[in-house]
Amino acid sequence: MRRYLIKRLLLAVPTIFGVTVLIFIVMRVLPGDPLAMIVGENTGIYVLTDEELAAARRSLGLDKPLYQQYLSWMADVFRGDFGKSFWRPDPVREIIVRRGVISGQIALMAVAISWLVGLPIGVLSAVRRNTGLDYITRFLVTLFMAIPSFWLGLTFILITVIFFMWKPPITVHYLWTDPVKNLQMTIGPAIAMGIGMGAFIARMSRTTLLEVIREDYVRTARAKGLGERVVILRHGLKNSLLPVVTVSGLQLAGLLGGSVAVERAFGVPGLGTALVQAITERDWMVIQNLVLLYAIIFVFVNLAIDLAYGWIDPRVRYG
Repeated sequence: MRRYLIKRLLLAVPTIFGVTVLIFIVMRVLPGDPLAMIVGENTGIYVLTDEELAAARRSLGLDKPLYQQYLSWMADVFRGDFGKSFWRPDPVREIIVRRGVISGQIALMAVAISWLVGLPIGVLSAVRRNTGLDYITRFLVTLFMAIPSFWLGLTFILITVIFFMWKPPITVHYLWTDPVKNLQMTIGPAIAMGIGMGAFIARMSRTTLLEVIREDYVRTARAKGLGERVVILRHGLKNSLLPVVTVSGLQLAGLLGGSVAVERAFGVPGLGTALVQAITERDWMVIQNLVLLYAIIFVFVNLAIDLAYGWIDPRVRYG
């Protein structure tokens, strides 16, 4: 286990390094820079002379060679402060911490909802295969897999506003300061994303459980006289969870990266909203660090999934 973990961590280093180089180059290759937002010919709100423009570039560090800009960014990352936004006084680290808490909470709630909804439906559909109940659940699963999460979010908002005269709070509330208002702010996005994720969980759990219940050890368990519920839950479901955990982990990594459309639909100030604002303002420093954060999240969530295999299935060996 320890050797496998060290090997995976070493393999993650070039991956993350490649992401930093790629996003740094992409930001510089795209036309325009952060100053283009305020001095553009058509969209600019300020008129600067060449001297003023050069001074602004120096203040932002855009006049340095590219390798110096990259090394300066990496130095900020290793110090843990991630540099400063071009347009805001707050350091990027504070933006990530302040908004990341909300996005992380929504992601974990969405995953919990997806399991609470999707896993029972998948098991029920597999046990009642080719019955009327199975056809209905398969239709609903396919439907919710096709519907975008932001559309579900907008529908959720319309229903709560029109029929219940309720809408989520505008201000930010954290779970440890005001749990009630925090849940009012996060439950909508969590449900909107959790239902769509739950459809994938239901589809995957049904497919894998149907494969497992045909195995010899399941037939042996039935032949020994065990009840059908014990056979399905203890011998069938447990051995069919690995693909479900994989899909759920990848979904969690994507949600921790920030679901842009859903956060925008609900007006939640999470990482997805911060990324949209940074792209609109061409705030390179914020974009670079958010993409780097997403890459790190994906790497470590995938590692956690692989390590969880051994806990779920003792037959898995790491080598």
